[in-house]
Amino acid sequence: MLRKPILCVDDEPGNLDLMRAILGKDYRLVCANGGESALSAAEKHRPALILLDVEMPGMDGYQVARRLKAQAATADIPVIFVTARNAARDEEAGFAAGGVDYIGKPLNPRLLVARVRTHLSLVRAAELEASYRDAIAMLGEAGHYNDSDTGLHIWRMAEYSRCLARASGWDEEDAALLELAAPMHDTGKIGIPDSILKKPGPLNAEEWQVMKTHPVIGHQILSKSKAPLFRLAAEVALYHHERWDGSGYPEGLAGEAIPQSARIVAVADVFDALTMKRPYKEAWPLERVVQTLRELGGNHLDVRLVDIFLGAMDEIVAIAARWEQREQG
Repeated sequence: MLRKPILCVDDEPGNLDLMRAILGKDYRLVCANGGESALSAAEKHRPALILLDVEMPGMDGYQVARRLKAQAATADIPVIFVTARNAARDEEAGFAAGGVDYIGKPLNPRLLVARVRTHLSLVRAAELEASYRDAIAMLGEAGHYNDSDTGLHIWRMAEYSRCLARASGWDEEDAALLELAAPMHDTGKIGIPDSILKKPGPLNAEEWQVMKTHPVIGHQILSKSKAPLFRLAAEVALYHHERWDGSGYPEGLAGEAIPQSARIVAVADVFDALTMKRPYKEAWPLERVVQTLRELGGNHLDVRLVDIFLGAMDEIVAIAARWEQREQG
C-alpha cells in the first residue's frame, strides 16, 4: 500500500468508478470530480500521482496541471492525462502543461496499470535518491558535529573534489559519486571523545593516538553498506590522512598505493582549509595557498594531482565564489 494516494480526477462518475475497479485493489485512491476539487485534493493529500481528465467544465485538465505546477507544494507531483482527446496536438498540449504521460480513452485496464506502475516506480526512485542524499548530509554533518567553525567546508570541499576528479580523467558519473562520498570522510570522528575533539590546546601523544583512530572508525561505519557510494566513502574515510611520502596514517601507505579517491579529497581538503577563515587564523591569499600546495606536492600530496588542481584554478575559484555567496545568504 502506498504511503501516498493516487488522485483520480474526472467529471464523469462512471470513469471514476472504472478507475476504482482497475486500480482500487492495489492502490489507495482519492477522487475529485472537477478542477477546483482536484486542486484542493492535491493540496490536502499530496498524492504520489495524479490521473487527470482534460475535458471538464469550468477548468479543464490543462489549466489544472498548470495550476499544480505553479505551486511549490504540488509542482513535483507527476500528472498523467487520461482523456478521449488523443490527437497529436492534444498530447503536445498535455506535455506543455506539465504532464508526464498521456493515456487515451476508452481505458485499457492493462495499459493503465502498466503506466501507473512505471510512474510510481519513478516516484519511489526519486524519493529514495532524496533519502540517500539526506543520509549523506547527516553523516557528513555528524562527522563535523563538534567542528563549529567549519561552516560549509565539507560541501565546498566535495565540489572541489568533483572538479579535480573530472580534470584527472574520471567520467562525470564517477566524479559525481566522489562529490557525494567526500563529505563523509570524517564520519569516524563520531567515535572520538569530546575531550579530545574540543581540546583548546595541542593534543598530547596519547590523545593523538586516539584521534588517529577516526579513519578506521569511519571505515567501519561506512563499509556496512555494499552500495557503491558508501563503499567509496568508506575508502575515502580510511585513507584521507595517508600521505604521498608514507608518513600518514592509519596504514602508512605511500604513493599510488593510496587510492586515488583519497588523494583527490586530500588535495581538495587542504586547499579549502587554507582558504577558509577559522577562529585561529585568517583565510590565506590565493598566491600563498598555491605556493603551499606546490610545496606539499611530493610529500603530503600527490604532485600530479596538485598540478592538475592548479591547472583548474579558474573553475576552483568560481566554485569558491559561489559558496561564499551562499554562505553570506
